[in-house]
Amino acid sequence: MVFSALEQTGSVPFDTVLIHGLVRASQGRKMSKAVGNGIDPLEVVDKYGADALRMTLMTGNAPGNDMRFYWERVEASRNFANKVWNASRFIMMNIEKASDGKAELSDLTMADKWILSKVNRLAKDVTENMDKYELGIALQKVYDFIWEEFCDWYIEMVKPRLWGEGDATKAAAIWTLKTVLIRSLKLLHPFMPFITEEIFCNLQEEEESIMISSWPEFADEWDFAEEEKAVETLKEAVRAIRGVRTSMNVPPSKKAKVYVVSENDELLSVFEHSRVFFATLGYASEVILQKDKTGIGEDAVSAVIPQANIYLPFAELVDIEKEIERLKNEEKRLAGELARVNGMLNNEKFMSRAPEAKVAEERAKLEKYTHMMDQVKERLAQLEK
Repeated sequence: MVFSALEQTGSVPFDTVLIHGLVRASQGRKMSKAVGNGIDPLEVVDKYGADALRMTLMTGNAPGNDMRFYWERVEASRNFANKVWNASRFIMMNIEKASDGKAELSDLTMADKWILSKVNRLAKDVTENMDKYELGIALQKVYDFIWEEFCDWYIEMVKPRLWGEGDATKAAAIWTLKTVLIRSLKLLHPFMPFITEEIFCNLQEEEESIMISSWPEFADEWDFAEEEKAVETLKEAVRAIRGVRTSMNVPPSKKAKVYVVSENDELLSVFEHSRVFFATLGYASEVILQKDKTGIGEDAVSAVIPQANIYLPFAELVDIEKEIERLKNEEKRLAGELARVNGMLNNEKFMSRAPEAKVAEERAKLEKYTHMMDQVKERLAQLEK
């Protein structure tokens, strides 16, 4: 192409070439018509869409490394496109409730400033990665931000503000949702051009097309380091609460009081200003902030985060009688498993004839069931006091 262009036009057609790795079949072999392991891209596009195929080929395909083609990866890319589409529909449904004009920084809450700061830094990072032709890294950063930070956290944080008719911060929440979505779409556009163009043109009227819109740039006034730190602390607390509830098989529908105990006034202030969405994300019936354990029962389960302890009253999480019944059934089941494993390991015929791998497997089961039995008995002893 270079020789032809020089001969025909007297100029070089391009000055930069990016050579990526091969796309191989799922078994690792090179795609070949003779072998019959080739993938028709039109078939992929017809089934999952061009954006999903484009995203799949860019994810993890770094120069010098080959990649294997898996249909599951294309399906995951399609699921991401659905996530973006559904989040955008939710935001557009609420746009009409926003007041006219741009929200002032003074109107924004801590959560608003946190997500603005996140997308602000994302623009800087993605631009740097793309300038270095690190397309897969750039795409992964956009993917993580949209899926986790924006959809799983921020949208869930602002829902109580959108539902409350008298919430004075509703307009600021909707402005933030729209602003962050637009910037996210622009950063995602090089990787998923079709869905981003469709959403962008329906979301706003200021710019004609996302293809010729201004690229997001880092803005100093959107750098909110303190708000980022505060919200990350709240997220850590929510994860700790969810971890405790999951370990005890407590359904999200069952609410319980949440005590946040800390001697740090600044930290308690963070929770005070975020009571509503913290209660929503932490499945709390009430959030109580205090400096010591006064009024907290000895049976309360706890989780630790930096500079604070989180307590949840056990009786509010679990129906004690049902939990005792469940634990006794579990004790009975484990007793049966232990009897079976001990019977095999004490059987000389089994020990002499069984392969070493089988014997090792049964010994591992004995250790596991013994540990589980100790935990069940300890929990029963606590509940039956």
